[in-house]
Amino acid sequence: MPRPSIKQSAGLLLVGCCAILLWSTSVPGADGGQSFAVHMRGSTKAPDSLAHHAQIMSLASASPSGQTQQLVGASLAAGFFAVAVVLAAARSKRAQAFCLQGRGATRGVACRAEGPLLRLGTRGSPLALAQAYEAKKRLGEAFPELAADEAVEIRIISTTGDQRLEISLAEIGGKGLFTRELDVALASKEVDFCVHSTKDVPTDLIPNTELCTMLPREDTRDVLISGDPSIKSIEDFPDGSLIGTASLRRQAQIYAKNPNVKCVNFRGNVQTRLRKLQAGDVKGTLLAYAGLKRMSMEEHATKILEWDEMLPAISQGAISFQCRSDDERVLNYLKPLCHMDTFQAVTCERSFLAALDGNCKTPIAGQARVIDGQLHILGLVASPDGQRTFRAERKGAVSDAVEIGRDAGMEIRKEAGEKFFEEMQAYVQEVAAANTKPTKS
Repeated sequence: MPRPSIKQSAGLLLVGCCAILLWSTSVPGADGGQSFAVHMRGSTKAPDSLAHHAQIMSLASASPSGQTQQLVGASLAAGFFAVAVVLAAARSKRAQAFCLQGRGATRGVACRAEGPLLRLGTRGSPLALAQAYEAKKRLGEAFPELAADEAVEIRIISTTGDQRLEISLAEIGGKGLFTRELDVALASKEVDFCVHSTKDVPTDLIPNTELCTMLPREDTRDVLISGDPSIKSIEDFPDGSLIGTASLRRQAQIYAKNPNVKCVNFRGNVQTRLRKLQAGDVKGTLLAYAGLKRMSMEEHATKILEWDEMLPAISQGAISFQCRSDDERVLNYLKPLCHMDTFQAVTCERSFLAALDGNCKTPIAGQARVIDGQLHILGLVASPDGQRTFRAERKGAVSDAVEIGRDAGMEIRKEAGEKFFEEMQAYVQEVAAANTKPTKS
């Protein structure tokens, strides 16, 4: 005989409680408790028709004793309590079954009884949120249990870099400004992982964390945005024109092409920069094409700059996930989303940057990509005034990404000499980098 289901068991319990209730009211009078005892011993013939059920209920309602009313309440309460217990057990069994079957079992993913399955940390800028929602969408598409809106919670965390917009990045500490508070949230387990624009992430991560995943890379090029339709290139800007940028990398390459313009500090999210440009604060600015594309704002680009015109930043256009290295549950969700060509290229670039001890205080550019199974990197270091530039190129097997990047960086370090890097750091400390035009040669 097949075992009854959970729902059938709940129904039987409810019917049993109703039967007790009916029997307890079948003999109205002063003996209430004795009648109930007789029914429980089975000495009274059970009703054999729905009509007789109705007759019993009618008599009970016509002249109930005080004890009978108490018995009615107790029977109903016991019945509903029993049903609630059975249904709760059913939900628990379903949850356990889900954890043991399908993807949950193969990934070893632990199910949470309540709350989101993943907590995602991000900055609050429009671009950062666009990237966070892209990450959430991809997770939902890859894992059915993450498809529900509440399965992945997005937590916005304000960073120092977002708050101190009046000061250039070089003056207030470089890349870590956009990740410090996110690092704290990750280390304290306030979030399970963080979504980054990888170019903002320092090469030295906080202990026990890793960049475990990188999504397919967007277009890495920079774009020129001019307030004057007649200006189509950096060389077209008239002498004395103000160009807004907080990036020493862009500043150095701008001055190398047009030393007669003036670069000024120009920070804020994409929308803020475009408003400043439209208000006439500057004559032009440069932005990452990837950011415009992710927010469907490509129409603002005056010209897309090729690598020989403006070599992009290390890791530009790459979205990465950072998580705790020992969190297998989260790693099992994130790693399957990794795009290996992007991961290998960015690993190579970050190795190049690390060899040069680079951050936002250093005008460093570099791009790597996989071509016909080979990893190619082009790296650049320049003085902030654009007067001295050093380049290196390397290629090799993708499995040697770290070594290729490091070798390219060491080649430039050897060619430029340690004195060049010392002078560059001293120069950055002396002037408000990216706020005034350099005067040193």
